[in-house]
Amino acid sequence: MNTATLSTVRLVSAPQHAPISSALHRACVAAKIVADNKGRDILVLDMRPCTPLFDFLIIATGTSRRQIHTLAEETDAALRAEGDTRIGIEGYEASKWIVQDYGDVMIHVFDSDTRDYYKLEELWADAPKVDWENEDE
Repeated sequence: MNTATLSTVRLVSAPQHAPISSALHRACVAAKIVADNKGRDILVLDMRPCTPLFDFLIIATGTSRRQIHTLAEETDAALRAEGDTRIGIEGYEASKWIVQDYGDVMIHVFDSDTRDYYKLEELWADAPKVDWENEDE
């Protein structure tokens, strides 16, 4: 590029996004959305003492394929409103479980039999439980 060309290049700033609220707040928002949509046995675990991979894990149970899809879609909409972006989703087609990855927050929604089979609560039994219903950040 010559000097004449360089002088005509304009710098454009990156688009502005809503600030991402804390991982704890977003985990509690997701849990509340699951509860609002009649998800059951909702558990939020603080994973920071257990793994460097993510900060919070939400585990919940849905009663049907349709409800499990709704829980995934509604939590994604709520977290997008908080400024977050889903990195990945798995299990949506089979619908016995859906995991959504938000980097520092992971959301697992299972049907009852699949949750009982994987027993993530037991796998991560050392993780402190978060009182998501009373979080007021």
